[in-house]
Amino acid sequence: MAQGSYVEPSFKRDTNYIPDRITRDARDGWPVEPGRYRLIAARACPWASRAIIVRRLLGLEDAISMGLAGPTHDANSWTFDLDPGGLDPVLQIPRLKDAYDKRFPGYPRGITVPAMVDVPSGGVVTNDFAPMITDLATEWTEHFRDGAPDLYPEGLRAEMDEVTRRVYTEVNNGVYRCGFAGSQGAYDEAYARLFTALDWLEERLAGQRYLMGDTITMADVNLFTTLVRFDPVYHGHFKCNRGKLIELPALWGYARDLFQTPGFGDTVDFTQIKRHYYVVHRDINPTGIVPMGPDLSNWMTPHGRESLGGKPFGAGTAPGEIAVAERVPSADNPALGPDGLLLT
Repeated sequence: MAQGSYVEPSFKRDTNYIPDRITRDARDGWPVEPGRYRLIAARACPWASRAIIVRRLLGLEDAISMGLAGPTHDANSWTFDLDPGGLDPVLQIPRLKDAYDKRFPGYPRGITVPAMVDVPSGGVVTNDFAPMITDLATEWTEHFRDGAPDLYPEGLRAEMDEVTRRVYTEVNNGVYRCGFAGSQGAYDEAYARLFTALDWLEERLAGQRYLMGDTITMADVNLFTTLVRFDPVYHGHFKCNRGKLIELPALWGYARDLFQTPGFGDTVDFTQIKRHYYVVHRDINPTGIVPMGPDLSNWMTPHGRESLGGKPFGAGTAPGEIAVAERVPSADNPALGPDGLLLT
């Protein structure tokens, strides 16, 4: 498997995504239509994990099907090596690149997850992960499950957008700036920015249960997918090693609180996460050896965050049992019982 190169003199993420959006008014030509679209994700990827969590929290499983790529890929594309015959069972393609090329022959940019694919045509609709999950939370409301939470409350949007922007630039993307830095100066600067932001979050979460107050919002989803990867991957592999997440009391308690909440921990596959980073990034980890540690059983220890009050789903309710076909193997996540359901 030929790998790509990730280290740069100073890492800058390519944010030139396919900007189309799926909306009620179909302003980009893509109407909200249950059964029409397939979310292609990978449990290894933090950006795709956001969409997996939001889809589950809102109960959109019946409206939007999901295909999962394996944890490793080459410089060309994510592949459906987890599926029988190496083909996505709905799209009948071996590589996500095929869906990009179906709509844009010779697509010149990165083949990224998450991606929404139009099932009838087989072509990609969008890979713009941030508006994608915003649209799931605001445009698909007629297809939510009963008791679905409001992940993007109107009264909090201005503040939430500001918080989310800082979390994205300084933390979600900040760990990559550290890991892919090609010079000492670039790394030093990225390291300082990352831990300045983590200290800010530690202070913010010391006095409130969730990022925006008393209930879970998309801001929490966005932060969680980085925190859950921090000790297994970013601390060592990306050299984000001032300290581990477990050494930040508020953030560690907050991360465990979310992890133990249905919709979060039951979507996490630590085996795929570690395999992706340590195998794919060969210019950082030339041997491709995947470390055995860290011990992950501590994710299920009491977090004590209930003392801060609040209700995870506000006036709503937790999602029900995760579908059998979408359960993470229990061997890959200490939070899951033999049946693949979240332990309580």
